[in-house]
Amino acid sequence: MWIIPLLVFFTFLAPLSVSAQSLTIVELNCENLFDYHDAEGKQDEDYLPEATRHWTKERYWRKQNHIAQTLLSCADNGIPDLIALCEVENDSAINDLCHRSLLRHAGYEYLMTNSPDMRGIDVALLYSPFTFAPIHHQSIRVEPIEGMRPTRDILYVCGLTREDTLHVFAIHFPSRFGGERYSQPFRQTAANRLCQQIDSIYTTSPDAKILVAGDFNDGPESEVLQQLCQHGLVDFTASASAPQDVHGTYRYRGQWELIDHILGSKSISMKLESAVIHAPHFLLEEEKRYGGKKPFRTYNGMRYQPGYSDHLPLIVRLSGK
Repeated sequence: MWIIPLLVFFTFLAPLSVSAQSLTIVELNCENLFDYHDAEGKQDEDYLPEATRHWTKERYWRKQNHIAQTLLSCADNGIPDLIALCEVENDSAINDLCHRSLLRHAGYEYLMTNSPDMRGIDVALLYSPFTFAPIHHQSIRVEPIEGMRPTRDILYVCGLTREDTLHVFAIHFPSRFGGERYSQPFRQTAANRLCQQIDSIYTTSPDAKILVAGDFNDGPESEVLQQLCQHGLVDFTASASAPQDVHGTYRYRGQWELIDHILGSKSISMKLESAVIHAPHFLLEEEKRYGGKKPFRTYNGMRYQPGYSDHLPLIVRLSGK
């Protein structure tokens, strides 16, 4: 019952970010934010009205407003400045999210990739033009190795904040399809490509301010995350705070996993104010089989339920001082 008051409230929030002292970054895997139209050459058949999942216009707009509600609930003293989104299908879906959903009064603009991913999913960066002004962006292709399917491009955006130039990478590394050991080299390939770009920034600007946010499909102790930390990054969310019954951003067979991360260069690590796994009650449901709570997702297998996502969002706040 609080959605309508929340919408009215956020109509007036965007300009408040100008005077805020902190920079807020949110990361969320949206769990298949597909539109309901067939994309030529992409394997999006499951997300059509006549498909087994019955992905209708009504379900699409419920999903859009649920994602918007999730993002607005991350606000604290002004809307988030930057939002990295994973598992979004195309420009149409993100345009609807920014300009036609419950998020439409927040004033967000966006940039996104157009990747060779077989299902057509991509990554996007939403930004508040009041606090972040892009000056350059590009999609960075990850060339597949043997046995690896085409994956998501890395989105790179360079822009200006109130304080300085900020380099932002939004990523969604290859999944664990086929097993963790089999798929690990594929995530390593994506990490190597990301590290190349980070190193090139450090070459010209050793104290560059860099943020990396997304779904890594790997935990904090994995080789991939450790490699990134060896390239001058700090995992802000490795020990993120969370409610007592939540221990990660994703739950699989009763086990919480922290596979979403927000990292930053050492030059901004001292500005870290907080890192939180955002888990309000409406984003959770009872885990009947294993006990406890789990993210309230949109589909359990092929069974639809009016949930939000199978991932929980991350929130990082950096001080402007």
